[in-house]
Amino acid sequence: MSSSIRLHNSKPRPGSRHRVKRLGCGESSGHGKTSGKGHKGQKARSGGSIRLGFEGGQMPLIRRIPKRGFNNTAFKVSYAPVNLVDLEKLSVSDVVDETVLRKIGLVNGTWDGVKVLGSGEITKKLSLKVNAVSAAAREKIEKAGGFIEIVALKTYPARNSAKKLSKTSRPPKKPVPSKA
Repeated sequence: MSSSIRLHNSKPRPGSRHRVKRLGCGESSGHGKTSGKGHKGQKARSGGSIRLGFEGGQMPLIRRIPKRGFNNTAFKVSYAPVNLVDLEKLSVSDVVDETVLRKIGLVNGTWDGVKVLGSGEITKKLSLKVNAVSAAAREKIEKAGGFIEIVALKTYPARNSAKKLSKTSRPPKKPVPSKA
């Protein structure tokens, strides 16, 4: 007879299952009266929990430590990926650009631009207006007789450069009347 584990004879590993703590089962059980929550206070209340990092009103550590360095995520360019496999399925004869790809459903969401990637093969002669193309995709499209036009990304003004008033453009301060 084989001793292999089957669905009908499988059991949990010893020690992996614990009994449920039975709360409110009398004073002698050790979990009666306050049921292990102590007396009063925020943590004794229903739904009373303290968020991660809360230090009782003291300024939390994450706000006490100095913030240094630079983070480039605000300036990162993110492209919507479109593969050649998807472009092969298209039944479009004229220029394929971002608006056409959005209408068809190949590009969804918020992206800075569209990038064509070389996954798959293409046999159609397509005319593309996109923001970026991988080297493999460019080679395959041009081999099939297609044309690629690279469109510049939309440029945005610097996100953190708020206009600051210079000292000359501020209105002059009014003199404070003296009490004599």
